[in-house]
Amino acid sequence: MPGKRVQFDDETWAALDLMARDRMASFQELADEAFADLLAKHGRPTDLKSALRQSAGDIAPAKAKRARKE
Repeated sequence: MPGKRVQFDDETWAALDLMARDRMASFQELADEAFADLLAKHGRPTDLKSALRQSAGDIAPAKAKRARKE
């Protein structure tokens, strides 16, 4: 898994650290949840299976239009 470095101001870091402690979760778990929510909000798939499903969903209406014309 690739790693990236991010920077937060002191107040944001303190709030994130407190939230992690309150939920008994790691910072990584908070980050995973936050980025999964962000991707879902914008309709971006997070795995191959979801990407294929989304792709098939985009193609299916075009096939249905062609079938009606014939």
